[in-house]
Amino acid sequence: MLIAFSVAPSGAPSDGSDRDDASVHDAVAAAVRVVRESGLPHRTTSMFTEVEGPDWDTVMDVVKRATEAVMPFGSRVSLVLKADIRPGYSGELDAKIERLEQAIDESPDR
Repeated sequence: MLIAFSVAPSGAPSDGSDRDDASVHDAVAAAVRVVRESGLPHRTTSMFTEVEGPDWDTVMDVVKRATEAVMPFGSRVSLVLKADIRPGYSGELDAKIERLEQAIDESPDR
């Protein structure tokens, strides 16, 4: 199972601190730390973090903990989630990209 998610805080931080810039990099870093510590295969890009796991509960637990890690950075948290649920498959985090690149390389328009 693959999940792509993006999590970001908004509003005043719950710890009462003042932040001068609108950047959310500290909050995103807290979420990505949770993903990395999970040991699951993952990839972070400028917009999303992708996580691969054996089942719904395993992957959603990581997303939940990553979301909770962002909560102190705002009075509310936004979560965007997309899932590819394909039982019996693993290694798709890279395999999907490899199949795409192969299709591009073999395209007659090339």
